[in-house]
Amino acid sequence: MKFTKSKTGNGKVKGVKPAAIIKSAVHGRFISTDFFSRHWVTVSLFVLMCVWSMSNGYECKTSRETILKLENECERAKTERVRAQSQYMSRIRESSMSKLVSRHKLDLTIQDTPPYKVDYNCD
Repeated sequence: MKFTKSKTGNGKVKGVKPAAIIKSAVHGRFISTDFFSRHWVTVSLFVLMCVWSMSNGYECKTSRETILKLENECERAKTERVRAQSQYMSRIRESSMSKLVSRHKLDLTIQDTPPYKVDYNCD
């Protein structure tokens, strides 16, 4: 079924009635096989663009999930680093070190005087 406009006798263009368009769409005659045979390149490109758009959306979704997973893993690693750093800092304190020395019986003592630098001149 082709929809054409015709001129009436008084010079006005007579259009297609909306009811006729709806009726042909309901009966499945709105887009015929003739339409697909004439516009197969356009229809193929449209279908390919739709498939590409869907695959791009899926790729974006999976990339976002990967990014969120890696951000969570990074946060856990930062927390673990802070915990390990605080544990290390507590172990290297002087009182903790002296307890470790006495517990392992290493026979080491803490110096009363700080170390000093010896300067010498070779003139």
